[in-house]
Amino acid sequence: MSDAVKTTLTELPESRVRVEAEVAAAELERRMQSTARQLGRDLKMPGFRKGKVPPPVVIQRIGREAVLDETVRGTLGRWYLDAIDDAGIHPVGDPDVNVGDLPEGEGTLTFTIEIGVRPTATLGEYKGVEAPKREPAADAEAVDAEIEQLRERAARLETIDAEAGDGDFVVMDYLGTVDGEPFAGGEGRDQLIELGSGRLVPGFEEQLKGAKAGEERTLKIKFPDDYQAEELAGKDAEFAVTVNEVKRKDLPALDDEFAAEAAGFDTLDELREDITAKLREADEAKVEADFREAVLDAVAEQATVEVPEALVEARSRELWDRMLHSLSHQGISKEMYLQISGSDEDNIIEEAKPAAEKALRREAVLAAVIEAEGIEAADGDIRDALQATAARERSTPEKLRAKLEKAGRLDELKDDLAQRAAVDLLAEHAKAVPAPAEPAEAPAGS
Repeated sequence: MSDAVKTTLTELPESRVRVEAEVAAAELERRMQSTARQLGRDLKMPGFRKGKVPPPVVIQRIGREAVLDETVRGTLGRWYLDAIDDAGIHPVGDPDVNVGDLPEGEGTLTFTIEIGVRPTATLGEYKGVEAPKREPAADAEAVDAEIEQLRERAARLETIDAEAGDGDFVVMDYLGTVDGEPFAGGEGRDQLIELGSGRLVPGFEEQLKGAKAGEERTLKIKFPDDYQAEELAGKDAEFAVTVNEVKRKDLPALDDEFAAEAAGFDTLDELREDITAKLREADEAKVEADFREAVLDAVAEQATVEVPEALVEARSRELWDRMLHSLSHQGISKEMYLQISGSDEDNIIEEAKPAAEKALRREAVLAAVIEAEGIEAADGDIRDALQATAARERSTPEKLRAKLEKAGRLDELKDDLAQRAAVDLLAEHAKAVPAPAEPAEAPAGS
């Protein structure tokens, strides 16, 4: 816990708090000196080499108030995290932060935070609850699907003298034009496409059905209004296509030879047994995970947890922001996702509210169980949790722990480990009951 920021906590209605934070004068001065050194790197002054202007001279030249203002702008985020840590709260949603007047001399800086926090739970029965648990399975359809994927990967494309249909491949040359003029990216040679894959502009693949090698066709299509190349969006185009070859997948026969070549087994039965065992093992892990969630929800049903609507709204927006952050790493923007999903931001946030409320209830219950049972992450648990990551980074758990502690993230890991231990305890004492049978699908036409 940092000594740089001290806080006073006031609880407000509807799971909100006010945190009054004070940044120590020594911390403020230290950060100001650091800011002045950074500013001095670009400052040119007679008698000093560029980048070598001492912080006191920088402060005198630029003005203490300006340097202090820049310091607060650059460091408030760090002080905010220190204040949250010192107050010992688990925030939900965006904070309202207000900074007090900047000190004229070497005084302290104050700021306030108002924010939603994780709700509290009053536990009911939490040891020995009943929760549904099904038997793990690896049904024949799933095994067949895995084998079919192996066949697809082992398939070869054979040139055929026949008309192209769905699932066939066409090797083609093409030239696209709009209003008689070629456009960028509209020409290709010996391009291989699969008919029926849906990967090309709507209407393109359909117009190649029935084509044979050596045939020339003119395809007429309309680019979608939301086409990624804006200069083509919504426009009519023609493609002059020459079909060079038609190819068809040649799937290997389902026999012992296939089992040996595709997966190294002597017989097809051995391959099927291996796939069955792996699917069952994967399903066992899913059954256990589902059971642990069902136990936690059963405990939450026995507990009293008040979850204000504003808190649910805040968590829903958090879930939306996390998804956008994840999508951005895949090159998908917010606008692009909204177009693909055919929805808008308000609807997505509204639809996320049930999941947000359930998550808040679960977190509140786990926090109460951790407190009731005095659960803490031991040093050995932390070391074990960091072992795999340390190995990947060619480091040691001890070095990784020090790195997390310096970044202020060690408490997050401790909380996560404590929550896992709490779920372990609940699942260990819970009573598994048979899961209700899934309703059979209605006959077609009923």
